[in-house]
Amino acid sequence: MFKDKDINIYMVGIKGVGMTMLAQFLVSKGYCVSGSDVKEEFQTDRTLFNAKIKVKQGFSLSNFPKKIDLVVRSSAFEIDKNIELKFLDKKGLKIISYAEALGSLFADYFGVSVCGSHGKTTVTSWLGHVLNKAGLKPNVLSGSYVRQFKGSSLSGDSKYFIVESDEYQNKLKYFNPKAVILNNIDFDHPDYFKDEKQYYKVFLDFIKKIPKEGFLVLNLEDKQSVKVGAKNHGRTIAYCIEEKNNKLKESYQKIYQAKNIKTETYGQSFSVYRNGKKFANFKIKLMGRHNILNSLAVISASLEMGVSLGGLRNNLYSFNGASRRFDVLGKYNGSVIIDDYAHHPSEIKACLDAVKQRYKNKKIITVFHPHTVSRTKVLLDDFAKSFVLSDSLFLLEIYTSAREQGGGLSSVDLLNKVKQYNLEKNKKQELKYFKDMKLVEKELKKVAGADNVILLMGAGDVFRIAYSLLKINSSNI
Repeated sequence: MFKDKDINIYMVGIKGVGMTMLAQFLVSKGYCVSGSDVKEEFQTDRTLFNAKIKVKQGFSLSNFPKKIDLVVRSSAFEIDKNIELKFLDKKGLKIISYAEALGSLFADYFGVSVCGSHGKTTVTSWLGHVLNKAGLKPNVLSGSYVRQFKGSSLSGDSKYFIVESDEYQNKLKYFNPKAVILNNIDFDHPDYFKDEKQYYKVFLDFIKKIPKEGFLVLNLEDKQSVKVGAKNHGRTIAYCIEEKNNKLKESYQKIYQAKNIKTETYGQSFSVYRNGKKFANFKIKLMGRHNILNSLAVISASLEMGVSLGGLRNNLYSFNGASRRFDVLGKYNGSVIIDDYAHHPSEIKACLDAVKQRYKNKKIITVFHPHTVSRTKVLLDDFAKSFVLSDSLFLLEIYTSAREQGGGLSSVDLLNKVKQYNLEKNKKQELKYFKDMKLVEKELKKVAGADNVILLMGAGDVFRIAYSLLKINSSNI
């Protein structure tokens, strides 16, 4: 499909995170790419602009370039419901989904898939950074802007292709990996998956695809990952902080364990033990227990792919993180403002834990923008218990996905659940509900000060609050 680089590719829904990283990658490989999307401004606009990709704002039959050989569409837009796709389909043009396009490219390389419910973006970009700095010249596609990539992808000339692989809508079925990094399996996307069993099966089927000469890196602390990992046909390398779920210990080629974890002024330090014996000391800039686990995944995969210990140590530490992942954007009236993509109860807990670790003596003001009605409804009780470490919780109305029909739930319902939980636990916490971001911004202007940290969380566009505030403060975002 992508053998001939002399083709013109038109991408509908090009501003989507996955579509943007794919577009940037294709351009770096010499393909001619253009596309269209809604007029609303997204963080991905920056990446597309820097890659000099022509993007038409809004959908119209006048958007098309003179020649189109292949159409790639975002899963957010269906052929029979989008004016451009409907027209191009009637014209007989080949239209494929983002996942199909990426899967086709992936097949031409030694494909390393980074998957799981949480931590995909961080592990993908971190591993890509380490391999790149070590001289392995990998190809990398990350689900977020990475400042050290100057975009969301890296184009190398090696056989390695590191790809953040999303399980939503079972996109994994389009990939045939040589290696897989499985962070965790934690039920999500209830708008697509009927139940936990169906969600789990997607990962099970995917792991079965790993060939005998391939390898799997898995999180030994995650029960579901361990169960799935038992079906791996290749080598299995495990990592953990606490050694548990180790009934299959003898079947693992290597186990990397972090011990002696310390919080430092620059981040964290720890020792790694390999198969029970002291291996090496490491340090990282990223905060939180979850990032110790993420770093172990990177360490495990990097060593398996031939990175030397010296190069691994230095490059693991030099990684600065990805955009919207514990992203410290600046200060407003003395308040540190952090933006994070956390939109699942497990991610919220991990992020708040990292904030508390870094800013021990500061009050935490959390602004949470729930993402999709279906997720909020199904995980409502878990959400209610996830904000314990926050001193104040400001809830925005739910960010409703275009693929959802109807509501049936409001952030007020979540607020009431949090109140109920706090009452049961005798916890004092300031709780407020806001219909829109302007009202939250107005409140933050009143309460911002050097004694607090403002944490913005959500998979929608809650980051806009920070952008507005920091612009007022003349900060450089």
